[in-house]
Amino acid sequence: MACPFMSKLPTTYVKNYVAGLLKTYGHSCPVMSRFINVGPSVGATNEQTDIKKKCPFLEDESTAKAVKEVSKEIQEDVIEPKINTGNVYNYEKFFHEQIMRKKADHSYRIFRKVNRLAMDFPYAVEYTGNEKPVTVWCSNDYLGMSCHPEVKSAVQRTLDKYGSGAGGTRNISGNSMFHENLEKDLAVLHEKEAALLFTSCFVANDSTLFTLGKMIPGLHIFSDSGNHASMIQGIRNCGAPKHIFRHNDPKHLEELLMSVDKAIPKIVAFETVHSMTGAICPLEELCEISHKYGALTFVDEVHAVGLYGDHGAGVGELRGLMNQMDIISGTLGYYINMPVEKINTIFNLLFYVYILGKAYGNVGGYVAASSNLIDMIRSYAAGFIFTTSLPPMVLAGARAAVGVLASTEGRSLRKKHQENVEYLRQKLYAAGLPVESTPSHIIPIKIGNPNLCTKISDLLLQEKGHYVQAINYPTVPIGQEKLRLAPTPHHTPEMVDTLVEDMLDVWVKLGIPLNATRCSMCKKKPLCARISNHIQNNCRITIESCLAPNCYQLVNASA
Repeated sequence: MACPFMSKLPTTYVKNYVAGLLKTYGHSCPVMSRFINVGPSVGATNEQTDIKKKCPFLEDESTAKAVKEVSKEIQEDVIEPKINTGNVYNYEKFFHEQIMRKKADHSYRIFRKVNRLAMDFPYAVEYTGNEKPVTVWCSNDYLGMSCHPEVKSAVQRTLDKYGSGAGGTRNISGNSMFHENLEKDLAVLHEKEAALLFTSCFVANDSTLFTLGKMIPGLHIFSDSGNHASMIQGIRNCGAPKHIFRHNDPKHLEELLMSVDKAIPKIVAFETVHSMTGAICPLEELCEISHKYGALTFVDEVHAVGLYGDHGAGVGELRGLMNQMDIISGTLGYYINMPVEKINTIFNLLFYVYILGKAYGNVGGYVAASSNLIDMIRSYAAGFIFTTSLPPMVLAGARAAVGVLASTEGRSLRKKHQENVEYLRQKLYAAGLPVESTPSHIIPIKIGNPNLCTKISDLLLQEKGHYVQAINYPTVPIGQEKLRLAPTPHHTPEMVDTLVEDMLDVWVKLGIPLNATRCSMCKKKPLCARISNHIQNNCRITIESCLAPNCYQLVNASA
């Protein structure tokens, strides 16, 4: 039965003034008067008195009755304020401690101050200490295209006519015909439907893998253990389940792929030419196994494009595999609403990642794939959307470089490049320097000690005039520290001879023993020159007994 008195009052009024109503009219109510007249126990009275003494609000009888004790669940969520000591966190101390950690393990980086000479490539001027001329042996400008007359001329003409900046993002005044035309050229070069430019290949890898990982429902990513940090970051941040297979190991990849339902969408991510070991992946095997289990392949050709293939399209073109990697079915643009069983029909799509900042001698990266996939990345990838686009002058230079390297001149440059690489490799072998066997244009010299690696680099630069960068952690794992040589078509045999002689002097000065290079498995001298004419693969794919990751020694090299 409703209270005849309270029912005449608005509910909101009763809620707001319940304490005053009880105090004024409670004794007249036959129901409430029983509760008001009942006194609390002695213990409860003392407890309430203590509370009232602490809180002036609760000292008022009218308000005290309106306050209820919160539940235990809410009490557990209450964070008591910490006592303020008056000290502010010492940010600078923390920063200094982190720097000292890097210096202690010899992974602290000191950038060389090098101005490369466009009119006298591969020479440069180095400004650490006194200004002095040096020869650069470690640049990723593998073919010297940054100094090519046609590239420089294209950049200069575009700069004079259109200025130095892009003006904004691709969506806000930063799109131009330079962007559109270069993307079309790149798509044609790689026999793909479309291409998309990024400000760097790090952004291209990171943004694309992150976007695919976030958008494809239930996606699993299979990543080569030697993948670049840009790929690792994109894979890690997207949150998709990941599986790591041993570097360039198709068998291990297949074992991992077999553990996942074939109907589940997958991406297999790997590089063709590894930037630090110089190894070339077993591309055909990796692609065949990926497609066999319904996976999309994400291939990083950063250190191969411009350097391999008849038109410089990379290892895929060199091995005649581009036609096997065409899109045969499906559009990734509708993956959000597509059932898993339909996603599985897209198993033959290959996705390429390339860069404009290495063999093409400029800056920026790009991806090439189906038009639908590219359009989806263009529409969803934050690393593409929310950044100022590449300036027209850079794109003009890149387009000129792509044209040169796809021509007869480009084929001549690649031939001379490979000749110089082989000449330097054999000279280093003959001198007994610890060269890592590799079939690519990258020549690593293993040191295995960060302090010693830095000392060798310093002496070569300061006393001999050779710039050979020490490669330490985190670029390579601890214990794999090395010097990384990358000769160009513009280095001469005389320059190579001088470099090797000066390296021997440094080795002797530092007391480093000289040993003839031997395969760690068969203990024979490397035969990369002969083998590279027969296979372009990791030889353990051919010889099951050899387990060395970068061994290219064949049992019957003359076969």
